[in-house]
Amino acid sequence: MKPADLPNLEILGMRVHGPTVDQALDLIEGWIGEPRVLCRTVIVTGFHGLWVGHQDAEYRHFLNDADLFCPDGIAPIWLSRLHGKPLKRRVTGAELLEAFLGRAQEKRLCSYFYGDSEATLVTLRAQINSRFPSAVIAGAFSPPFRALSDAEEAAHVEAINASNADVLWVGLGLPKQERWIARNRHRLNVPVAIGVGAAFRFVAGTVSRAPQWMGDAGFEWVWRFVAEPKKLWRRDIIDGPRFIVAALTDVARARARAAMQRRSAS
Repeated sequence: MKPADLPNLEILGMRVHGPTVDQALDLIEGWIGEPRVLCRTVIVTGFHGLWVGHQDAEYRHFLNDADLFCPDGIAPIWLSRLHGKPLKRRVTGAELLEAFLGRAQEKRLCSYFYGDSEATLVTLRAQINSRFPSAVIAGAFSPPFRALSDAEEAAHVEAINASNADVLWVGLGLPKQERWIARNRHRLNVPVAIGVGAAFRFVAGTVSRAPQWMGDAGFEWVWRFVAEPKKLWRRDIIDGPRFIVAALTDVARARARAAMQRRSAS
């Protein structure tokens, strides 16, 4: 299977794929087994990434240049239905990471974790060793929470390459993690790099996850907002409504274009 074989559509000028978790893992595992070429990249985001991409052409290019875009959040799923190209389900970063660790146990695949705090990484290691004891951790590093010098970033990439990891999980938060991956993609020897936002904390258990039913119903944002209001208030209260207006306008324009094409063809 190739990403082009998956259901996909364009939302606000960005291509979003619709894999199941197993399909995403099959692609990732296939890339790991390929001869080493350019590092493959996977984007895992929902409305926040789409909104940033809508406002920032460079970031939009990063998203469209990725090999796979997994819809983390219900907004892309709802919008896909309005576009008449329904995607099956959301694929969250934590879900993808946990499922990969399950496969990694069987196939001895190696992960490197880059991002978040040292405390989170220590707890994440402990959780993985407890729940996925045969999954290999090739390394983990928490970079300083500031702009890095070129020399520092090069040293971090060198350490990642030296680890011989199969997958690099980047948890720097959006949009920082996607920019970091795009900036360093050409010098990363790891087969696959995946930006997963807060997934390290979810899997570590330092931040509680919303119940499955709440996420599937589209209300995970409420759960997270209550848990981290200072961090998420602007995204949810200001950016959320603005995204909805832009996305619905995009749907209306797409439907109008489709109607015009049908009339021209008849």
